[in-house]
Amino acid sequence: MATWIYVKTPRNGYLSLCDAMFNFHLVRRFSLWSMKKDPDLEAVLHRNRRWVVNNQIKNIIMRCPDQVASVKYLQKKFKTLDLQGKALNWLKKYPCCFEVYLENDEYYCGMTKRMMFLAQEEESVKDMQEPLYADRLAKLLMMTRDQRLNVMKLNELRRNFGFPDDYLLRIVPKYPQIFRVVNHTGRRSSMEIELTAWNPDLAISAIETMAKKDGREPCFPCSLPPTWVKSLERFEDFNSTPYISPYSGFDGLVEGSKEMDKRTVGLVHELLSLTLWKKASIFKLGHFRRELCLPEKLNVLLLKHPGIFYVSNRYQIYTVLLREAYNGSELIEKDPLLVVKEKFGELMQEGLHEYNRRHYLLNLEKKRNRGMIMPKPEKRRNQSDETLEQEGGDLGGIFDPEERKRFYKVLFDDNTP
Repeated sequence: MATWIYVKTPRNGYLSLCDAMFNFHLVRRFSLWSMKKDPDLEAVLHRNRRWVVNNQIKNIIMRCPDQVASVKYLQKKFKTLDLQGKALNWLKKYPCCFEVYLENDEYYCGMTKRMMFLAQEEESVKDMQEPLYADRLAKLLMMTRDQRLNVMKLNELRRNFGFPDDYLLRIVPKYPQIFRVVNHTGRRSSMEIELTAWNPDLAISAIETMAKKDGREPCFPCSLPPTWVKSLERFEDFNSTPYISPYSGFDGLVEGSKEMDKRTVGLVHELLSLTLWKKASIFKLGHFRRELCLPEKLNVLLLKHPGIFYVSNRYQIYTVLLREAYNGSELIEKDPLLVVKEKFGELMQEGLHEYNRRHYLLNLEKKRNRGMIMPKPEKRRNQSDETLEQEGGDLGGIFDPEERKRFYKVLFDDNTP
């Protein structure tokens, strides 16, 4: 005889067993993404969308004649940048980065001297690091099943690895002994980069390099506190089996086996080691599932190894980050290109603070003129105040110059993505 089971809810209602099981599976599905939040690493994943947009605007301006673009042209590009509103208003928010001027009743935009200097510094770093980019690209191809990658797929992650946007014209043709561009169908979507020469000196992972430096067998480092007892036990069990290099190929490995999982963990570790920020979107990594023989549920595998990876779903974008690469929220080693990019972010933020301060003071003046803000009556100064001022005493608080700087930083700071 069938028996219906009802589950009491907090609102004194009842759910059938079917509904309860549905909710259980729903909770279980979300629990697959659960990982104890690390405030420092969450701060690393903070996406400053303003920085991304301004970097793209900079690239657009640099491709224009004399490196000057009309605001009308940038307005059309705003759709591709997923922005709304007027481009003129956006550009004026960053006076340290962009110069806007009127000529023949039309607005034009160029870059400030400081911005031009950073753009030139970035190009100089890219020129110096071209051999490094070639090695990095070769290592990516060496980890694939057929030593080839689809160009359109690679473009999704090219900036993660620091490759310039024109790497196909700037880097690949300079190394014909290593790379070859093939296209068997003639369609743009089927264009591939193929490795033509295997370099054994590059077939050494970051894990193997660290082990050789320390004079030990290759194994994964663990970045977990001692209180995570169960996770540490699982990590020790996983680490007790021999390390499998991501450059060793797939011969003899069975999909779903412990050995295959070991190689996959090593492969993702090596991929993240090659990126600028030591992190990547799990969704974009999934584009290479066939080429890199990644499991269909890569997220589940990565969550089993919290000592190696940190997985977050901040902004509804699932991202994996290499724990060992960070000390708190700071990268231990920074790529020279990343140092230049951080300077750009600081310049952008400086301009935004300046704009916000001027905008705030302008609105304050308008309110005063309308009589919305009444001036505060001056307090009668007593003798002790006058004596303190004559003696050069420090009034402290907002009257202190350093305190004023901190006040304005808090008041006008804008970290919204």
